[in-house]
Amino acid sequence: MSTLLQGANLAQLNTSGLEPGGTIGPVDLRLEGGRITAVGSLPPSAQDTVVDATGYLVLPAPAEPHAHLDKALTADLVVNKTGDLMGAIQAWIAHRETLTVTDIRDRATRAIMIGVSNGVTAFRSHVDLGKGIGLTGLEALQQVQAAVADVAKLEIVGLIGSPIAGPAGADNRAFIGDAIAAGLDIVGGVPHLDEDSDGCTRFLVELAGTHGLRLDLHTDENLRPNSLDLETLSDLVIETGFEQSATASHCVALGIQSEATQQRVAEKAAAAGVSVVTLPQTNLFLQSRGVPVAPARGLTALAALHAAGVNVAGGADNLQDPFCTVGRGDPMETASLLVMAGHLTPDVAYDAVSNRTRQVMGLEAVTLEADSPADLLLIKASTVREAIALASADRIVFKAGRQVWPQTNGSA
Repeated sequence: MSTLLQGANLAQLNTSGLEPGGTIGPVDLRLEGGRITAVGSLPPSAQDTVVDATGYLVLPAPAEPHAHLDKALTADLVVNKTGDLMGAIQAWIAHRETLTVTDIRDRATRAIMIGVSNGVTAFRSHVDLGKGIGLTGLEALQQVQAAVADVAKLEIVGLIGSPIAGPAGADNRAFIGDAIAAGLDIVGGVPHLDEDSDGCTRFLVELAGTHGLRLDLHTDENLRPNSLDLETLSDLVIETGFEQSATASHCVALGIQSEATQQRVAEKAAAAGVSVVTLPQTNLFLQSRGVPVAPARGLTALAALHAAGVNVAGGADNLQDPFCTVGRGDPMETASLLVMAGHLTPDVAYDAVSNRTRQVMGLEAVTLEADSPADLLLIKASTVREAIALASADRIVFKAGRQVWPQTNGSA
């Protein structure tokens, strides 16, 4: 069986300049075997399920490169009394001892389906490991991973607490080892919270390398001028010959460095092949609290990273929890903030939440041409800019050529 999308408009993203890329259409697309098999004026066949796509803009389906599904939808239960990062961490650590596999699984599934309804077909989620929570969150997300496989791909990153380096980190190192033995997908951690951030980064790079796992670190999520863990990570990836993909999430401190430092670090990240994930919702919420004059925006150095050729993706991070009490689970919200706060063009912003994120996750790019993967978002809009600005709820979502939203008979 195949699906025929009739009368659609295809977005043509311009990711290298200020002018919008425009659209092509109306045209028809045939989806079969998980891919786009034809684009043009296509008569229906007996094998086609026909979808009227008149008035819809077809885009590569967005992906979420950085979620915390174990924390999602807890904002009314866990209060961040100071509003900043450390306040959120302290409130969450006190609460997480009460969590069960069922609670985490149910909230995470709700969060996934919110994302799917907004067009997301692939997620990467960090999950807490450590004292008071053990592997409970990992077990829950592995259950979610299996349950939602037909509608969305889910990757799980083990977020081990601090410290990691030195004698004091022995217990946490044991937790990450147990998680790897239990089938963890990706190694994670927070070097900037460790007293020995360089030692922490080295341990995590070497651990991931030993086990042949990918790496995704919370990096420089602060506004300290001496916070340069992205540079350390990039140096270590090259020094150790790390062969898997490496991702640095947040990289907030880079945004307040000198232009020379930004350029140096960005060029090192590009040379090392380290992707950077910027997270405007949560970092605009958490950073610069209590700074009444000229507060930093809390975003990374987007211009320098782009100029150096770094793969820069955009994500939402936290969904209505003590780290960010709002958020819609909608990549159009992320893209809108990247336009407003990050000064990206709408096309570049949308690319950041779609194909750039797919690159982070090792997924093939969606080109909207024949033989492209059929992970698609159809949204009622005339242009990419309008899709981001209005964020219409009128959306049809396909994963591997199968309609996953709105759910139909046979949908998960």
